[in-house]
Amino acid sequence: MRRFLMQRFAFDYYAHLLPAKTVETPAISTIYTPYIPPVYSRYILMEVYCMPLSTKRSRALLPAGFFALALLSLFLLPQRPEAAVPGAVIYGGLIIVLLLFMTLIGSREKQRERSFSDSIRPVAGQEIPSVRFTDVAANEEAMDSLRDLVDFIRCPEKFSRMGAHIPRGVLLHGMPGTGKTLMARALAGEAGVPFFAVNGADFVEMYVGVGASRVRSLFARARKAGNAVIFFDEIDAIGKKRDNRSDEREQTLNALLSEMSGFHERQGIVVLAATNRIDTLDEALLRAGRFDRQIEVPLPGLREREQILTVHARTKPMDPSVSLSEIAAQTALFSGAKLEGMLNEAAILAVKRGSGMISQQDIQRAMDTMLFGQERTVTHHLREKELTAAHEAAHALATALLLPESCIRKVSIIPTGKGAAGYSMAIPPEKLFYRKQELLHHIAVALAGREAEIMLVGSDHVTNGAANDIEKAAMLAQRMVCEWGMLPGSEDVYLFSQPQKDAAAQSWLSMGQQLAAGLLRSHRRTWERLTRLLMERETLGESEVRACLEEGEPLPSRGQAPCAM
Repeated sequence: MRRFLMQRFAFDYYAHLLPAKTVETPAISTIYTPYIPPVYSRYILMEVYCMPLSTKRSRALLPAGFFALALLSLFLLPQRPEAAVPGAVIYGGLIIVLLLFMTLIGSREKQRERSFSDSIRPVAGQEIPSVRFTDVAANEEAMDSLRDLVDFIRCPEKFSRMGAHIPRGVLLHGMPGTGKTLMARALAGEAGVPFFAVNGADFVEMYVGVGASRVRSLFARARKAGNAVIFFDEIDAIGKKRDNRSDEREQTLNALLSEMSGFHERQGIVVLAATNRIDTLDEALLRAGRFDRQIEVPLPGLREREQILTVHARTKPMDPSVSLSEIAAQTALFSGAKLEGMLNEAAILAVKRGSGMISQQDIQRAMDTMLFGQERTVTHHLREKELTAAHEAAHALATALLLPESCIRKVSIIPTGKGAAGYSMAIPPEKLFYRKQELLHHIAVALAGREAEIMLVGSDHVTNGAANDIEKAAMLAQRMVCEWGMLPGSEDVYLFSQPQKDAAAQSWLSMGQQLAAGLLRSHRRTWERLTRLLMERETLGESEVRACLEEGEPLPSRGQAPCAM
C-alpha cells in the first residue's frame, strides 16, 4: 500500500504563512494549524494532498517549496486587506506551479523505474544466451562446478526426489577479467533458460526503498519466466558488510536476503553473483542457503591461456607461423580479457602495416605495448644512454645467474609511454611456493641496476632511475618478514614489534644489495660486454642475450642457481 502525505496550511488575512506543527503517523502526516483568534474573520485555508513515489523526496521538497512561496509572498502580495483576495489568487497559482513540479518529478521517477525494468527484461528472441561451455576457455575446476547446475535447472524434480538440492546461490570471485560474466552466460545458454543480468550499482539509490523495490521486481520477473538464471555483477556494491550508515543499501541487502531465502524447493532458479572483493561481503550473504557455494576463478594457467588464445583467434586471420603455445608461455599472469585485448591490438597493428594476416611480430609488439606502453622516439644523451644500458644489462645478468628458471625474453633501452627509460623482461616459472633463498635472489635482481650505477658513476652520482626497483625490493622484503615469517639467519617465527620488523626487512635488503654488488664485480667483463651490445642495438632478444652472456663462461643450467645464503 502506498503511503499518503496530507499537508494542511493556513494563511492569514495578508496571505502570510501561520506557524504550524506536524504529527507523524505510520500512514499519514498531517500539519495542523494552531488556534486562530476570532479577530481574524477572513482566512484562506488550503489543503494539499500528494501521493509521491518517494515519501522521503516529497518530505524534503514540500516544506522547502512552501517556505520559498511564503518568502515570495512578502514581496509579491500587497499589504492592504482589500487586496487579500487577489493575493490569494496569486499564491494559489504558485502552489499549482509547485504541484506541477512535483508531478514532473514523480513522472521522471516512474520513467526511471520503467527503464530499469526494461533493462532486466530479456529481449524477445534473445532470451536464451547463445554462449555455451565450449566457448569458455576458463579454469576447468570452476567450469566443472558450474556444469553440476545445468541438470538442476533443467530438471530440479530429479534432485528433489532424492532429497538433494543444489545451492541456490553461487558466488564467482577472482581477479578482474577472468571471465566470470561469460561463465554465467554460458550456464544459462547451456541450460536453455532466460538470463537476467544486472549490475549491483543499478540498485544503489539515494532514496530509501528504491533499491529494495527493484530487487523484488527482478525476482518477480524471474519467477514468471519459470526456470531462469539471475546474475548480479559487482554484487559488492549492495552486499557490503552492514555498518548502520546507509539505510538504502541495507534495505536493498535485506530485500535480496529475503528473496533468496524464499525460494520454493522445486523452483529451477539459480542466482549467480560475481565480485573481486569477497572479503567485503556481509556474512549473512555468504551463509548456507544463500551464496553457500563459492567458486574461485583464478588467472588462467598455461593450458588455459592457450585455449583462450585459440578461441579468440578463430575470428582473426592468423599467419601459419604464429605459435599460440609460445605466446601462451610468454603471457604468464595475463587474464582472459587481457589476452583478448592483446590479439585485438595485434590485429590493429597488422592493419596499420597493410597486411592481411596477423604475424608473430604483431602479437609480440602488442604484448610489449600492453606491458610497457608505446615506444617513444626520444634522443638520449650519450651518458644517459650508457647509464640505462648498464642498468638493464645488470638486471639481465643477475636474472641469468641467480634465477636460471626464468626466461629473459627481451631487454631494451628504448623509452616507453609508461615512463620507463628501458626494461628487462623475464618470464618466471609458474609455481606456488618460493624458497627463502629464491626470494633473496629476486631482491638482488631488483637492486642490481642501482649497484651497476654505483660501479659506473660512483655512489655520489647515482640517479633516480632505480625508484621502481627499490620499491619492489622493499615490498618483497616486508612481505618476507611480516607475512611469511622469513627472518635472516633464523628459522623461528614469533611476534615482534614494528622496529624489529623494519630491522629484519632492512637486513634482507642489505643482503640482496651485497649479493648483487658481488655478482657484478665477479662478472664485470660479461656485464660490460652486454652493456656495449645494448648501446649498439638498443633491443635484444632472448637468443642474443644468452649468446652474449655465454661468451665468457657457461650460464647455470635450469634449477641450479648459485647459493648465496
